[in-house]
Amino acid sequence: MPALDDLLAGLHVVSIPMRVRFRGVEVREAALLHGPSGWGEFSPFLEYQPPEASRWLSAAIEAAYGAWPAPRRTHVPVNATVPAVAPDRVPGVLARFDGATTAKVKVAERGQSVQDDVDRVAAVRDALGPAGRIRVDANGGWSVQQATEALRRLSAYGLEYAEQPCASVEELRDLRVALARSGIDVLVAADESIRKAEDPIRVARLEAADLVVVKVAPLGGVHRALAVVEACRLPAVVSSALDTSVGMSAGVALAAALPDLDHACGLGTVALLEGDVVDPPLEPRGGVLPVGRVQADESLLERWAAPADRVRWWRERVSSCHALLDDATVIP
Repeated sequence: MPALDDLLAGLHVVSIPMRVRFRGVEVREAALLHGPSGWGEFSPFLEYQPPEASRWLSAAIEAAYGAWPAPRRTHVPVNATVPAVAPDRVPGVLARFDGATTAKVKVAERGQSVQDDVDRVAAVRDALGPAGRIRVDANGGWSVQQATEALRRLSAYGLEYAEQPCASVEELRDLRVALARSGIDVLVAADESIRKAEDPIRVARLEAADLVVVKVAPLGGVHRALAVVEACRLPAVVSSALDTSVGMSAGVALAAALPDLDHACGLGTVALLEGDVVDPPLEPRGGVLPVGRVQADESLLERWAAPADRVRWWRERVSSCHALLDDATVIP
């Protein structure tokens, strides 16, 4: 594992505004590491404490100092991501995702109603047409009863699956039973129950999901995420954590290494940022992303450089997380 001084010597902190408020985030901050293998991204959300955020640092170190698994494909299909916007804004959001025929739609937004969700999903269906795929993401915002009723209404628009409709693994398990008993044909995907869990395999053991959503950074790197997918033995969708193109390239590497890839991946969210650190940014063309490493652009690092106080904050955060890692927790 690299020494802390080496990490800090190659550290750049950026602050990039969002085009649309997403997950409550209006400005995305990220710390980028430069090492012998290239660039890695350390960008856990600000509220994450060191025990959780340290996994994100492990992933960044893997990218900057290690090697990713050999790819099985040269391009990865991606979905569009529709935040909790009004229906009239949906076409403009979808237009940023060139060639995407699948859309993930945020639902269960605090302060909004199920009718807001229905109207948004209906607008997406109108924009994509009958052949487009739609998945919804509640980020654990519903109870089992609320999810059952919401998915009953939303299923009229033909859902590919519902991502993390309830917060706990037990609730996801109970929801699958409730949906089956009610004749509601919607698959359940686990996201937070995988990436924020001490035991991500528990989802599979309790038969709480039909598929898993995996993110590289929260799971500690491409190798570790691939191991989780193999252990779960469920279909997998690779997603991002609102990354710059540097972090996104690690997600693409994971998707490229999966034995099977039957679903478009949530790796197109660079389009939600006002800027990026790579030129050209890693955005989908024709609905796909190319597989391979990217190079941060020095001029863009300067353009989006965070203020000095935020740089100090991120350096301290890297230090706190580094102290929790050892050679066994970082895969070369």
